[in-house]
Amino acid sequence: MIKGIITKGIGGFYYIQDRNGKMYECRARGKFRKEKIIPLVGDKVGISISHDDKGMIEEIENRETKLIRPPVANVDQAVIVFAVKRPNPNILLLDRFLVMAERENLDIVICFNKVDLSEGELNELKEIYNKTGYKLLETSTKLNSGVEEFKHILKDKITVFAGPSGVGKSSLLNATQPDLQLKTGEISVKNKRGKHTTRHVELLKLEFGGWVLDTPGFSSLDLDFVEELDLQYYFKEFEPLIGDCKYTGCKHISEPECAIKDAVENGEISESRYNNYLHLLKEIQKNRRY
Repeated sequence: MIKGIITKGIGGFYYIQDRNGKMYECRARGKFRKEKIIPLVGDKVGISISHDDKGMIEEIENRETKLIRPPVANVDQAVIVFAVKRPNPNILLLDRFLVMAERENLDIVICFNKVDLSEGELNELKEIYNKTGYKLLETSTKLNSGVEEFKHILKDKITVFAGPSGVGKSSLLNATQPDLQLKTGEISVKNKRGKHTTRHVELLKLEFGGWVLDTPGFSSLDLDFVEELDLQYYFKEFEPLIGDCKYTGCKHISEPECAIKDAVENGEISESRYNNYLHLLKEIQKNRRY
C-alpha cells in the first residue's frame, strides 16, 4: 500500500502525492461513505494502485486537527490574512477566523497585508491585536516587505492560509514561491471587495519545506459549532482571567465584579475585541433558540 497525502479533491476524485512527489488520482472506497467519513485535503492516506497511476483510498489515518471552513485536516498553524485597506478590514470577521482556529488549538499568525496603503489603519489594527498575544506580521508584495519573515513562518509546517477575498493571499504566496503561479484577483471598484480567485481547497508543496493550503475567500463564518460557555476560551487574552470573576459561569455581559470587564475598563483588553465577543455570544445564543 502506498502512503501519501491528499492535496486536492474535485468531483469525487482525490489527488494524492506520495513521499517521492508522485501524484495519483484516486476514488474513495464505499466503506467511507457508509461510515460517513469524507476524505479531506490534508488527510494522510493509504492507497492501492490499479493502472495509469489511478487507484483507491483504502485507509485514512487519524486526524490531528480538523477545520470545518475550510474543510481541511492535519494543519499545524493558521495564517490569517487581512488587508489594511482595499478592502477595508472587517475585524468581526477576523475574530471569527481566530475563534475557529483557536477551537482547533492551532498556532496562529495574523498577517496584515498591503501595509504600503495606509499607516494609520495599520496602527489601529496593531493597537487592537497587540494585546491578544498573537504573532503579527506586516507584509507588502508591492514593497517586497515582510516576505522573508513570511517564508520563515511557513517553513516545514502545514499551514492553512485564510482570509476574505481581495486581501492579497495569492499574491503573497506567489511572492514566496513564484512558480506557484496562483491567479490573483482585482478589487471590485463598485464595492471595494475582492473577487474570488481560488475555487477549491488545495494543498501546495513549498520548495523550501512545508505545505500551504490556499483556500477560497469567505464572507461569513457560522459559529454554530461553538458552545455558549466555550466562546470565552477562544478569545486568547480572556483566558488568564477566566476564573477570577466573582460568579462561576460568568459570561462577562452584565455580571458584577467581572474580571474581563475590569480588564476592558483598564485597557488590558481591547474594547473592540470585547464588543466582538458580545456580538458573537448573542449570535450563538440566538442560534441555540432555533
